[in-house]
Amino acid sequence: MKRGIFLFLVCFCLVFSGVVGASEEKPRYGGTLVFGRGGDSVGLDPAFETDGNSFMVCDNVYEQLVAYADESTDIIPGLAESWEISADGLTYTFHLRKGVKFHDGTDFNADAVVFSLGRQMKEKKVKFYKTQWEFPKDQPPPEYWLSMNMDDIIDSIEAVDEYTVVFKLKRPEAPFLANLGMDFASIVSPSAVLKYGPDFKSHPVGTGPFKFVKWIKDDRIILEANENYWDGRPYLDRVIFRVIPDNSVRFLELKTGNIHICQFPNPEDIALAKKDPNLKLVSQPGMNIGYISFNHTKPLWQDKRIRKAIAYAINRKAIVDNIYYGLGTVAKNTIPPIMWGYNDCIIDYPYDPEMAKKLLEEAKFFEKLKEAGQTKITLWSMPVPRPYNPNGMKVGEAVQADLKKVGIDVELVTFEWGTYLKKQREQDPSMDLFQLGWTGDNGDPDNFLSILLDGYADPNVRTQWKNLEYHEIITRARMTFDKEERIRLYKRAQEIIHEEVPLINVAHSLVIWPMQKKVMNYKLHPTGSVFLKRVWLAE
Repeated sequence: MKRGIFLFLVCFCLVFSGVVGASEEKPRYGGTLVFGRGGDSVGLDPAFETDGNSFMVCDNVYEQLVAYADESTDIIPGLAESWEISADGLTYTFHLRKGVKFHDGTDFNADAVVFSLGRQMKEKKVKFYKTQWEFPKDQPPPEYWLSMNMDDIIDSIEAVDEYTVVFKLKRPEAPFLANLGMDFASIVSPSAVLKYGPDFKSHPVGTGPFKFVKWIKDDRIILEANENYWDGRPYLDRVIFRVIPDNSVRFLELKTGNIHICQFPNPEDIALAKKDPNLKLVSQPGMNIGYISFNHTKPLWQDKRIRKAIAYAINRKAIVDNIYYGLGTVAKNTIPPIMWGYNDCIIDYPYDPEMAKKLLEEAKFFEKLKEAGQTKITLWSMPVPRPYNPNGMKVGEAVQADLKKVGIDVELVTFEWGTYLKKQREQDPSMDLFQLGWTGDNGDPDNFLSILLDGYADPNVRTQWKNLEYHEIITRARMTFDKEERIRLYKRAQEIIHEEVPLINVAHSLVIWPMQKKVMNYKLHPTGSVFLKRVWLAE
């Protein structure tokens, strides 16, 4: 399977190599870039958001101690110029950049780091150097922090002087440094957080290349260049993130020149973009997974034979061919094949409706459905396109038709995106199956296998699947710095997923975004982040 993916990508790159060739033009300052996306942000306080539409704006307003290199998950300096890790892996010392200012004019320093991360700690074992900030009391749960088990990792955070921060860990944690490059670890202005309180999510203040200007809900978010940015003023004067929910309308807005970049076009629009002399395509193999999972808090889904039956009943290849238009691959594992630790020895479940019927009968599914007081099941389908799923409702309709063939009636349910995420997190009892997905944050398998599936780790893990052997394997893998041992453990974890079917892996997509040819130096990132500080517009 790996070889097939490789050949597909090579052929794809050859087809489009003439379209996205590097420009020799000199970068120019000025202009407004309009980014067309499928949904609005939920909020702009990165400690309390979990969705990509929020993070893509945060990517340009905030920064972290460490950063990811262009087009990779290699760790490079961010707001920390350098760092040291103790021999036992329990002490991380970060040396911060001097002279950096937040957008509100206040100083970035060690106390700001302690405040930004300390406010997310359950037990706030922190020490400030100079300013004794009071932590907000009226804040929502820091869901990302919790799902990353950060309270079980970090023991204390101390500002030992104005530009030095020391993290003491409770245990060795191999992905820790990579975790600090993620959006939830963004450094925020303490003054602004305390000034705006809960409304800080609508008045973001960071140190990044762009400053927040205005948010018209469900329409647009406007940013402007940070003239005093420590790493040099960005080329663009302004960035506008426009909300255009319909994929076809969004692509038409690109063709007519009203937006510069079209996020998540319909796959069938890719061929049209290729033929348009004013457009180009930028692509990258997706570090992602689109999946369908079960409500594991309901007795109906406790029998793995029933979960396997659903896996056999869904024609995932037809979904990839007809909804992804082949711009992806059927997923047999939860982590993508481009990631280290991928278990290629696993043999995927084929499309086999007869086997599905056999397992449903063995497990007495329809009797259990009646006992639950149900005549049908629900499938929650995403209302917005995402990198891992171009059209949630179309996928839902395909699954609905497949399950009908094995005798299961399915009702499709959807909500506004923020409501969908909230209600799914709460494991609404009316939910039987749900669609979601993931784009990796840091290039580490733990960022998929722990966050998506280890229900023992935290109640914020979306599947809430609980398997003790799996939990112990994931915990051991995080605590060793021996990469070969981590690979062995992660391969075993994937075997457990395959056998227990806590979710159905649907597809890994190829991420392709059309844009106007005048957009220069835009680079897709494997984490799905949208970095615009080095993007410029040609005349």
